[in-house]
Amino acid sequence: MAEVVWLREVQADVERLFLFLRKKNSKAANKILLLFRKGSEQLACSPELGISMDDETGRRELFLPFGAGAYILRYQLDVDKVGIIRVWHSRENRD
Repeated sequence: MAEVVWLREVQADVERLFLFLRKKNSKAANKILLLFRKGSEQLACSPELGISMDDETGRRELFLPFGAGAYILRYQLDVDKVGIIRVWHSRENRD
């Protein structure tokens, strides 16, 4: 089983996403925290589960369906460690 590490910057992403959703629906906000935990557990068991970005960096993306979109966990594989490097919602404007 791989160790899953959430970078400090990702913790800020999670907080931002949680606070945004909590303003609209506190139950849904709590559900995304559980969703992120489940995604993390999936990656611990199957680190290559996500889709490769095919850009020579080894980065991958795991899509976690939620509502009308999905949350995306971008991560990097390193021997027996999974480093979560970004999290966002698929409907976010990321320009």
